[in-house]
Amino acid sequence: MEVLAFYSDLVLRLVAAIFFGGLLGLERSVAGKTAGIRTYALVSLGAALFVTVSDLVSNMSVGLSGFQFDPLRVASQVVVGIGFLGAGLIVFKDKKISGLTTAAGLWVAAGIGLACGFKLYILALITSLLSLFVFIALWFLEEKVR
Repeated sequence: MEVLAFYSDLVLRLVAAIFFGGLLGLERSVAGKTAGIRTYALVSLGAALFVTVSDLVSNMSVGLSGFQFDPLRVASQVVVGIGFLGAGLIVFKDKKISGLTTAAGLWVAAGIGLACGFKLYILALITSLLSLFVFIALWFLEEKVR
């Protein structure tokens, strides 16, 4: 029964990351953007996976002499790494920049995945909802301002 609970917890972390990241991607798909449901879900899933692996390895190494592991180091590298992916989405053409919101959204999706990896599901949900607010409600405000 312990093994089932252990794997259920791991699956929940990963499925939550797919769901919350996918929510952001759904909005991006509706908005006609290139990075959509699958991209956002995979970025969030990957971030959750990295955190989950670092959490598990950290727990496995407790008590080993001379071995020090900090799961937050892995999390910080996800933040840096996703920046490179986001930079590839930003395009400068005809004196116009595009892809900034998509890149920023992917960066947030990685954070949502990190939160799921650390079992912070409520934080992931709240961040997903706030991100959708930014994508949808603030888009209408931005259009009126323009």
